[in-house]
Parts: sequence; structure tokens; C-alpha cells
Amino acid sequence: MDRFVSSFTNKLDAKGRVSIPASFRAVLARDGFEGLYVHPSLEADALDAGGNGLLREIDSLIEQLPPFSDERDHFSTALYGISEVLKVDPEGRVSLTETLKAHAGITDAVTFVGLGHKFQIWEPSRFQRHLDEARRKVRDLKKELGGLRPSSAPGARER
Repeated sequence: MDRFVSSFTNKLDAKGRVSIPASFRAVLARDGFEGLYVHPSLEADALDAGGNGLLREIDSLIEQLPPFSDERDHFSTALYGISEVLKVDPEGRVSLTETLKAHAGITDAVTFVGLGHKFQIWEPSRFQRHLDEARRKVRDLKKELGGLRPSSAPGARER
């Protein structure tokens, strides 16, 4: 598997370290990234994390913007300027900085959530609220899409 999937909740230890799920560490190892790339999520009170795959996606996004443009500078600042590369210890743990924990509201536990090319790190109760909202939106979207004729569904081919 070369994708981050599933979710896991782990407690921070007395030194403030948390174990990255073994399946997530395996994806990072196959990706060849030493450590863990983390930045505050742009969309949520969570942290986006990953390795080379995530960095390639960010590079691709930024490269679409005109060089020297304000938009490119803003994306670069938000996605590179305040990001951190965390060291993973031999037991697969990382120490989240105070800045990262404050953004996500993390105190004593985190929930790791696989999103394919990246994963997010959430404070567990915030993630539960986010999950509830995501499920509601997906149910609504499913109902909306279910009412469309196949030829009018998004991505359907014209005949």
C-alpha cells in the first residue's frame, strides 16, 4: 500500500511524543522521506502531514501560479514558510511543537487520519465533529447525485 488510509488515535507520552501508526510509517519509508513534513492545514483546525508525495503535490500547486505573483508568495508562505520537518525517533514517535499543537488544539491525544497522499493530525474530539459533518455532506451529495440522470451526472460522457 502506498497510500495513507484509516484512522488511529494515540496518546502523547509524558515527554509529549506520539507514535505515528505503523502503516503510516511504512508509507513514509517507501516514499523515501526522512522524518515527517507537517504544516497547519489551510482548511481545518488540524495538521497536514506526509512525505515526498505531499511535497510533490504542493510543488505542483505552486508551480501553476505565476512566478513572483502575490498568490504564489501567499501559497508558499502558508505551505512552506510555517511548515516543519519533524524527526521520527527509532520507535516511530515524533514530538509536535507547541505551535503545531496550538493550531490543532492538541493536548494529550491525537487522531491520525489517512487521506491518501497525505494524512492529518487532529485533536480527537475535533476530528469526531469534522467526521460527523463530512458524513452528513457526503450523504447529502449522494442523494443529490442519485437524483441525476446518468448523462447529467458530473463526469458523465455525452453520447
